[in-house]
Amino acid sequence: MAQVAETSLARVLALAGAPHGVEQALGTLHIEPSLFDGDADVVTQAQMAMALNVWLFADLLSRVPTAARIADDTTSAIVFDHGALRTVDGPTGVLPSGHHAFARLLEPLGYVMGGVYPLPRLRMTGRAYVHAAMPEDIPQFFVSELHIDQLEPDAQSAAERVFGASSDPLPATDAERLARLSELGYLPMDEAAALLRTLVSAFDRHHAEPSLTDYEMLLTHSGEAAWIATEGNAFNHATTRVRDVETLATELKAKGYPLKATVEISANGRVRQTAILADKVSRSFAGADGGTIARDVPGSFYEFITRDIDPDTGTLDLTFDTGNATGIFAVTRSA
Repeated sequence: MAQVAETSLARVLALAGAPHGVEQALGTLHIEPSLFDGDADVVTQAQMAMALNVWLFADLLSRVPTAARIADDTTSAIVFDHGALRTVDGPTGVLPSGHHAFARLLEPLGYVMGGVYPLPRLRMTGRAYVHAAMPEDIPQFFVSELHIDQLEPDAQSAAERVFGASSDPLPATDAERLARLSELGYLPMDEAAALLRTLVSAFDRHHAEPSLTDYEMLLTHSGEAAWIATEGNAFNHATTRVRDVETLATELKAKGYPLKATVEISANGRVRQTAILADKVSRSFAGADGGTIARDVPGSFYEFITRDIDPDTGTLDLTFDTGNATGIFAVTRSA
């Protein structure tokens, strides 16, 4: 571990002030060895992308006790396949609407949009961002956006009150750093560490706590809108890539883990997914009398995916599936 600590990937995390759980994740996750190579005084796009993913993975484990237990039970290195987050396509104050808020962060790290996935039953659209240089080795981001204009009028009004004054976590200094990272392909260590802190902060809630009345209105019409109201743009889930998701699901159920009832299978049969039910979290809501009210609501969760080889390309099938995603999203309503 001492040798790893001297690399750019580990140094940028340490200089950025990553919590102790991030150091643990650095040793828990399978990381392509080449990401530890290079000049220790600079950080490349790929290293920044992996550093961000390591931190966000550790953050999810800190928020989802069931996920942390599963990770502790895992004896081999964990292959982090993708992280998912939810955004709002509608009035969001100074925060860019929908996926645009994250495209501006991910593209300078070397990500490109790998596919668009309509989720009409959820009134959402998903977009996969895949790392152009290392598509199989650096986790993807699945960024979904909720279309506020497709909700019922009362829910639209509630959404505007909840999300309409969102703040923007990206200051001009870091926007300029992202532009230089995109142009040069690297940043000096100190600037990379400062930028990494900002990138991590983007995966959070950027609006005030909702009123209980508005939350319940959103919950009536869209469980996904209600989830964003309390959790914001935090990782909705992190997904590990496993050899045989069906066998793993059977084993985890036998151990008493709260998994969804079925494994989702893509239309082409090559992508199979399941997940634990979301852990509950306590959140505060603004009451009508000016006080606050605490409620237990669904938080984030942990997912498992098996990807087969695409016979047409001879490479891993990195696509997503609309049916799979719709089925998986239900675990934040079933918690």
